[in-house]
Amino acid sequence: MFDIFRRKKPQTPADAAKPGSTQERYSIEELAAAFPSREAEAEVLAPVDTAPIETAPVETAPVEAVKVKAVTVESAPVEHAPVDEAPRAIEPIPAEVIAAALEVEPVAADIPAVSAAAAPGKSGWRERLRGSSFARSFNGLFSRHPKLDDDLLDEIETALITADVGVGATTALIESLRKRMKAREFADANALLAALRADLLAMLKPVAQPLQIDTQAKPFVLLTVGVNGVGKTTTIGKLAKRFKDENRPLMLAAGDTFRAAAVAQLQAWGDRNGVPVVAQGQNADAASVAFDALQAAKARGTQVLIADTAGRLHTQQGLMAELGKIKRVLQKLDPTAPHEVLMVIDGTTGQNALSQLRQFHAAVGVTGLVVTKLDGTAKGGVVFALAREFGIPIRYAGIGERPEDLRVFDAEAFVDALLPESLGA
Repeated sequence: MFDIFRRKKPQTPADAAKPGSTQERYSIEELAAAFPSREAEAEVLAPVDTAPIETAPVETAPVEAVKVKAVTVESAPVEHAPVDEAPRAIEPIPAEVIAAALEVEPVAADIPAVSAAAAPGKSGWRERLRGSSFARSFNGLFSRHPKLDDDLLDEIETALITADVGVGATTALIESLRKRMKAREFADANALLAALRADLLAMLKPVAQPLQIDTQAKPFVLLTVGVNGVGKTTTIGKLAKRFKDENRPLMLAAGDTFRAAAVAQLQAWGDRNGVPVVAQGQNADAASVAFDALQAAKARGTQVLIADTAGRLHTQQGLMAELGKIKRVLQKLDPTAPHEVLMVIDGTTGQNALSQLRQFHAAVGVTGLVVTKLDGTAKGGVVFALAREFGIPIRYAGIGERPEDLRVFDAEAFVDALLPESLGA
């Protein structure tokens, strides 16, 4: 049994050559006889020395020819610039050349890409609001329907509803025009257009109330609220520019501690207008920021304090309750604060602005409105719906990007900008 583990003795070359050995070698003839079908393979395995191959001598090129070619290449040396020589500066392409290639007008590098402020007066309103959905709906409406009939009233009703005036306000306007048309009060379509203008103006006149700063309140606390992305911080910066131009000492409170870079944005507005900003950094308590700012404003004798707040959805009850907390904390130092709760509303929101204002008004008691972004594709009709349902004063309207484009709300200029100047306009 132990023979299994015995190591096998290695074979010597002499033993390997013996017959019957595992390493015994066979000749080519023996392999060919044993396997007749593989004669071709046997010929391949034949030793090389059995059929020597005579190779033809290869004629190599003379060395002198190679040398001649080398000399020819060396005869045209390439001159390289010195290493220590300074590189040439690349001349910039003139802006006129680029503009001519692109078929655009050249823009100076030192001019910012911000549009100029709107023209003063009614012309500026019409210039910025002519692209609104309201203005586009009424352009050419009376020229397409010059006849006074129900079809014209139906077209006016469709245009008003499309512009977010609201079903209730639109129904009241159309029914009033229908009764007066049947009573033959309108001689032509021009008279109907004048009546529509008067009715729209009557809806906005009561709410066109500018903001009045109470000089007896030191400071006059203005709290800004609104949903995300409506332009609260930008509106505060523009208001700061306006109050600074009126020589009113003011201070800003960076209460939007949730949005990234909101504090830095308000500080940039403060540096631009030379206005101090009270801030505590990211994720700080907004009520604490407002409290510190009110204390500082009282100590410095500041006339106006504008407090920023974080944008929040009106459907989040917990976030809406935080606004009530800010108001209660301010009232610990001044029972009458805040003296103005200014809600910023995006003009492109539409009928959703009604539910936003309803919730914010229930939480903090909104006393004034700012409607922004009216210079773009905003429908504009939501202003009439807000005025009819709530009657809250509209303080300002944003019709551009420049600080001067935050205008005091002018009901007459607003209505005239939305309606055509004439029937053929």
